[in-house]
Amino acid sequence: MAQHLLVTADRYNLERLKLICEDRLCGHIDTASTATISALAEQHHCHGLKEACFRFLSTPSTLNAVMITDGFDHLTRSCPSVLKEIMANIAARVPVDLDET
Repeated sequence: MAQHLLVTADRYNLERLKLICEDRLCGHIDTASTATISALAEQHHCHGLKEACFRFLSTPSTLNAVMITDGFDHLTRSCPSVLKEIMANIAARVPVDLDET
């Protein structure tokens, strides 16, 4: 319900309602929903919601679990730029060993 309400709030520029929906959705981020919520956040310019999804995806084990969901397939087709952001966030967290050159 919050996803549909967020879309409507964005369409009619109801910023307060949009923020309320973002807040609700942040509480429902899990392995099954994070890819779909990330796509929704990207499409409707919900930066806080997208950041919450990125925090959820910050570990390799979580990302691997999300990658096998249908929502991840949808995310790769509909919002490839989000995939680039996810990869950049993970790459920024991985320590670089300069001695392996």
